[in-house]
Amino acid sequence: MKVSPLQPFRIIYSLYQHEYLGYLFESFVVQLDPNGNLSYHSQNISSKNAQEFEAGLDEKDYELVKLMDSMQQDIVVSKFTKKKINVGEFFLRTFDKEKGDKKLQTEIESYIERRRAKIMELMLGKELFEMGNDGEPTWKKLNLDPQKATVLFHFRKNDENTHYFPTVKHKDQKLEFQYKGAYIISNNPGWMVIDNLAISFEKNIDGNKLKPFLNKKFIVIPKAMEEVYYKKFITQIVASFDVYAQGFEIETIRYDPKPVIALQELAEVQTALFDSKNGEDDGGKMLLTFSFEYGSQLYPAEKLTPVNVSLKKTDDQYTFVRIKRDNDRERELITLARNTGLFMASNKVTLPKSAAMEWIGSHFTDLKEHGFELRQKFEKKKFFLGTATIKIEVTESIDWFDIHAVITFGEFTISFKDLRKYIAKGQNEFTLPNGEIAIIPESWITEYSHLLNFAEENADNQLILKKHHLALVQELDNGNLAHVSLSNKLNKLSNFEEIEDYPMPEGFVGELRPYQKAGYNWLRFLEEYRFGGCLADDMGLGKTVQTLALLQATAAANPGVASLLVMPTSLIYNWEMEAARFSPKLRVLNYTGSDRYKNEKIFAKYDLVITSYGITRIDIDLFAKYKFNYVILDESQAIKNPDSIIAKAVLKLNSLNKLILSGTPVENSTMDLWSQMNFINPGLLGEQRYFRNEFLIPIEKKKSDDKTLKLYSL
Repeated sequence: MKVSPLQPFRIIYSLYQHEYLGYLFESFVVQLDPNGNLSYHSQNISSKNAQEFEAGLDEKDYELVKLMDSMQQDIVVSKFTKKKINVGEFFLRTFDKEKGDKKLQTEIESYIERRRAKIMELMLGKELFEMGNDGEPTWKKLNLDPQKATVLFHFRKNDENTHYFPTVKHKDQKLEFQYKGAYIISNNPGWMVIDNLAISFEKNIDGNKLKPFLNKKFIVIPKAMEEVYYKKFITQIVASFDVYAQGFEIETIRYDPKPVIALQELAEVQTALFDSKNGEDDGGKMLLTFSFEYGSQLYPAEKLTPVNVSLKKTDDQYTFVRIKRDNDRERELITLARNTGLFMASNKVTLPKSAAMEWIGSHFTDLKEHGFELRQKFEKKKFFLGTATIKIEVTESIDWFDIHAVITFGEFTISFKDLRKYIAKGQNEFTLPNGEIAIIPESWITEYSHLLNFAEENADNQLILKKHHLALVQELDNGNLAHVSLSNKLNKLSNFEEIEDYPMPEGFVGELRPYQKAGYNWLRFLEEYRFGGCLADDMGLGKTVQTLALLQATAAANPGVASLLVMPTSLIYNWEMEAARFSPKLRVLNYTGSDRYKNEKIFAKYDLVITSYGITRIDIDLFAKYKFNYVILDESQAIKNPDSIIAKAVLKLNSLNKLILSGTPVENSTMDLWSQMNFINPGLLGEQRYFRNEFLIPIEKKKSDDKTLKLYSL
């Protein structure tokens, strides 16, 4: 029966059991009677018609409706087969007990289970019912209790067998769930329904571990299967959950984790398993494996389990040895390792030997200070694992530049001329006086390739570079690859002669490279004249550090007024770390998370507020109440669509200054540029319709060079 959106209604969710897909959900709007109670007038809604009832839906409702749509049987069929097939026939074939497709069954079950878990996570605070056999959506209301239940697993070993069963407590009361018609809605994490109560569990109990006991008091493990069952099953229970045992021992041991990076040379046939360079010959490969050592046990760094359990058997006595892991410390060490650029996705990485040794050399001291141990697994070789440095000084003489270089591998020094000889021969390995094998870093070959080729020896056997290589010298200087001393005559070049050289702010830690300093000066110039700016450097060129220098300076000049920095969620942690590193005196508020304090008055206590685009969209009315010093958007292509909710939201932000940061300000269309420019300098490119007619259409559809040049000149 149709429900009128003009009359009072409520959205509710109804749970029912599908023959093949298990428990599914449907979303309904239900008309309210004159007393404000649910009536029998209800209507199923989906993403297609939910907008009609937007007055009664919030963001969670829209997400729930979308998830429930994706679980409907016709959608499932269309997702898992391209064939035109009747829905009923598809399920009969796929789930046939004898001829069914087991792999496809597993994929479908995983697909449905992920959505069930997400729905139950979002369902708290909503109305959930069991659907009646006649399809009545509000047949029986379920109460979702946010307080989680606890499970204690009992094991009782005797001479003949082992009994195994769980007990459940909820709100400090034992919950009798066996033989009570209880059922499991979702497995991971587990949600159980008992009468009209729906509960989840601490420690994310898998619902499959409780299902056998819904209509059974205990499970008996026969003596003959005891050891196998203990190893494969009970060790997992002991590792993850609370256990009460009779007849065997549980011993808990604590160690401090030792981070270990093992190095192993790979044969060419093995490299294809890890590397994607398709057989590129680079002098061999090296596998680096990151683990944590607890006592005599090594655990892969990617598998952060709170406890690892092994089984010891002495005669007929069993002891489960629980090694308690320090996951907080492990995460710190993983973060440290990942900040070096390696081990981003797993605990293993393969690199060319030169790249591996360069990475070790660059981070050797820092890793050692944090307790990392580097272990070599080579049969006949021992590689140099210390720090390799190259220091080059270029000084101007009358007719040429003198080159002075000091190259060290640990305590050993080699000459720049020897380095040239090794590279000229295509040799990147050589033996140090102590017998260790040193590998020339690949970056040296890349960064100093021109210098290595253009340098000459004069009559005194000194390395020189002719004056017509001035551009190369400036390149080395600009890249901080050499210490360069030039006369005033040769040192006049500057990209920003008309812009004042602003002093670096007090409290900023670090030294900007020349082009970064120029960018900082430009940002200060924009601030002085109140222009919005777009800092559109490529990734890795220092947008973050330039911006932090600016924020440090502006915080000192505008005490008590915070700046707002908006970014994708994935960048929050990096910005926090970089701020702590370069601007440690900045008072930074991480305004994210569900427990954020929603009061704009708190912003004045900080110099910088960091948040995400999603939070900004949700809390825009709160943000709009506060006048910030700066509003800065990182990865500003997020607002490239001027009609998007987030693009409209950020226009409501109030600030003295605006800045956007992006490596790709234009991704698909020149309208991307308009939206971002309209944020930092409203009106600079005209109104949206004018910009579309004057520039977008002529440039993109008519390929007008004149319009392109005109746009450049604005």
